[in-house]
Amino acid sequence: MDQLAAMATFVRVVDAGSLSAAARSLPSSLTSVSRQISELEQQFGTRLLLRTTRQLALTDDGRILYERAKGILGELKELEAALSREHHQPSGRLRISTPSLMGRLVIAPLLDEFLRRFPSLCVDLLLVDRAVDMVEEDIHLWLRVGHLPDSQLVARKLADLQMIVCASPAYLERRGTPQAPADLKHHDCLVFSDTPGIAHWRFGRDPKAEYRIRLFGRVWVNSLDALVTAARGGAGIVRVPSWQVEAELAEGRLRRILRKHEPAPTPLHMLFQPSRLASPKTRAFADFLIQHWRKSDPFGGFDHYEND
Repeated sequence: MDQLAAMATFVRVVDAGSLSAAARSLPSSLTSVSRQISELEQQFGTRLLLRTTRQLALTDDGRILYERAKGILGELKELEAALSREHHQPSGRLRISTPSLMGRLVIAPLLDEFLRRFPSLCVDLLLVDRAVDMVEEDIHLWLRVGHLPDSQLVARKLADLQMIVCASPAYLERRGTPQAPADLKHHDCLVFSDTPGIAHWRFGRDPKAEYRIRLFGRVWVNSLDALVTAARGGAGIVRVPSWQVEAELAEGRLRRILRKHEPAPTPLHMLFQPSRLASPKTRAFADFLIQHWRKSDPFGGFDHYEND
């Protein structure tokens, strides 16, 4: 049995939703498709699909194989493209993951120019405020904010992002302006999180001597957009990357506070799977992004909003 061919058939069956639909799209006979799935189950010694007359479902082992096989087949296609002399221009689907607000405000506006430059490419932009599994989620390039854990991923640092604390003038007039991080315990804090509970905000420029303030947030939101809107309306104090509130600071709708206590900047990295670093489409977007940011850094130029 050609195991790669069988895995490709298995992926096609799952994507198509049935053996017969997969057979029509390959094209191949229903008998051949069914035989390949059965041989694949014998090869791995486990049931991969639950089949009835009306529907098809993956077992737990089947889902693992589907995700891994999809990644393997995708990498094989990219390797063929990278080594083939016929592929001089990047082509195919490029899957990029970024934090939601960064993707919407910074990356999405660049796509028109990028796609006009590379007409054979299409982009799948995944906007999520969580860590992603680049292999299982088939991500070619990931923009990640924060210090990196040890991993097999290839990283390139793009920028430093400054976290700041701010609130609306109306809130500060009503409740007073905190003079030290400990004062935040007596204020209404708006916290970014998927899980309400206890938050810890970091302060102090020296990473070795930084300290954390334990907060019981008044409002918990899993969207930075919504947090900034709530802060602008006077609901409380928010902690966000400075670039996200540039307009609010410039127009006086928010004021930056506790400036001298701010933590060291947080790095922004561009991450790749080692096997995809040589992919023409991945290199094309990485080079495009770096060239664009050399001309106009979207995360710089905020230090002049002193406030406090």
